[in-house]
Amino acid sequence: MSINRSIKALAVLSSLLFSTVINASLVTFDVYAKANSSSSNNGVNTGLSFNSGDLINGSVDPNDLWNAGPLPRWSNADGLITNVYATGSDDSGETAGTQIGMLFGNMTQSGLSAPYGSLVGEINNIFFVLGTSFNVAAPDSGVLSLYYWDSNAYDNAEFISVSIDNGLSAVPVPAAIWLLSSGLIGLIGMGRKPSKRGSTSVK
Repeated sequence: MSINRSIKALAVLSSLLFSTVINASLVTFDVYAKANSSSSNNGVNTGLSFNSGDLINGSVDPNDLWNAGPLPRWSNADGLITNVYATGSDDSGETAGTQIGMLFGNMTQSGLSAPYGSLVGEINNIFFVLGTSFNVAAPDSGVLSLYYWDSNAYDNAEFISVSIDNGLSAVPVPAAIWLLSSGLIGLIGMGRKPSKRGSTSVK
């Protein structure tokens, strides 16, 4: 294998290693309006641990909708805070122009007042609003759970997908660094010509 081909191979390897680390920083969770309603106390356990004050970063596609019951109760993760009209291709399945959501105000539960139908997080029984885009400080130390904010779950439907930064992108994993270092050392070795050792004659 030539030096140029070796360099290209190493470049591909390094891009794969670092892209793997970067992609691993975002984890996605499906949160169901019915199964994960705050009224049922059965949130999605993300398995992500935070210390008090750590920033929790994430987002939800604002066009990803879930439902709190009969029309007009469709909303995104921000909750039922405004009028929403069907596009003809959204999750509601309604004809374009049909009103599918509206303002329903806030619901107070477990010490939090938040819009009906909003995405909320919970750590150690402390609830806090997340919505479609969030960068909030963890209110306590513990594992994050995710909920659909509602007073009952029997007629809820659909789910949203929540992407959360788990913080792995800051530093590459040691294995990746070791592999890249080994590759660089190998290339350096390939680039050196073996030295010629002359024989010593005895006179």
